[in-house]
Amino acid sequence: MSIKDQVIAIIAAQAMLEPADIGLENSLEDIGIDSLGLVESIFAIEETFDITVPFNANDPSASDFDISSIAAIIAAVEKLKTEQTG
Repeated sequence: MSIKDQVIAIIAAQAMLEPADIGLENSLEDIGIDSLGLVESIFAIEETFDITVPFNANDPSASDFDISSIAAIIAAVEKLKTEQTG
């Protein structure tokens, strides 16, 4: 399974949706993920990909991890995976 598919599956599980219902242009808010769901998604991404996500739950806008859309999250995970595992 690709990184894209795994990230979508994680986010879909948090939103209680089918992966097919998740569009790359969607924001987390669009699909009903609140701040707790976001934190749980970040933890699941870290565990799945064995990476550390630079995310500050207290101030998400100050984080280097772009959560503006599903596509941005996938790109950020791909970048972190490359940087942290080489």
